[in-house]
Amino acid sequence: MRGWFVLGTDTGVGKSRVACALLESVRRRGLHGLGMKPVATGFFRQGDRWVNEDVEQLKQHADSTLKHSGGPVPEEWINPYGFEPPIAPHLAARRQGVDISFPVMHAAYRRLQEETDCLVVEGAGGVLVPLGVEGDLADLAQRFALPVILVVGLRLGCLNHALLSAEALRHRQLPWAGWVANCLSTDLEEEEGQLETLQARLPGPFLGRYPYGMPPELGYTVLDQKSLWGPDRLVG
Repeated sequence: MRGWFVLGTDTGVGKSRVACALLESVRRRGLHGLGMKPVATGFFRQGDRWVNEDVEQLKQHADSTLKHSGGPVPEEWINPYGFEPPIAPHLAARRQGVDISFPVMHAAYRRLQEETDCLVVEGAGGVLVPLGVEGDLADLAQRFALPVILVVGLRLGCLNHALLSAEALRHRQLPWAGWVANCLSTDLEEEEGQLETLQARLPGPFLGRYPYGMPPELGYTVLDQKSLWGPDRLVG
């Protein structure tokens, strides 16, 4: 099975856009693809359902059925933990009296893994965001053992955030698939200078610059498909 774990340098840097673009890339190759958001905050009521924008986007760009079983993809596999308040996951969980369990999330991951050709997992917040007593997001990525794609939101302060995030990932010895620069505006001062600095200091491959406002249906076109789909992207 192929797959990636999409991590970000911070919250609001474009992880969902990149994750959905990856799912579009999977679809264009004629493969079955599923998305997963192990933990999400910021749920709101929509009719008789509680929904989360990131989770809904992943579902929109992924296959709607399991590849082998043929049934619908269970919501609790896609998003094992969802919380209403838009705050850090461990704080949202504590407020609701819930313990976030790594074994529960890993079990959901394994079930999805068995039912697809390619699984795209999207993190929450930044690389080291706490998930509770069992560890942080990087610990969870280590448990899943998928190649990591780091999303860098291009804005003031992103150089420090990106380099610290990459250092943390190296320290955890996580498999590395590359990084994406996501444009968060059209008027960032020294955007080219920031990009040049990141390319010089971050480990490759640089998978592409995601233009501001580009929908995922087109976003896959700016990603380096050769680097994404190389033979070393195959995981067990």
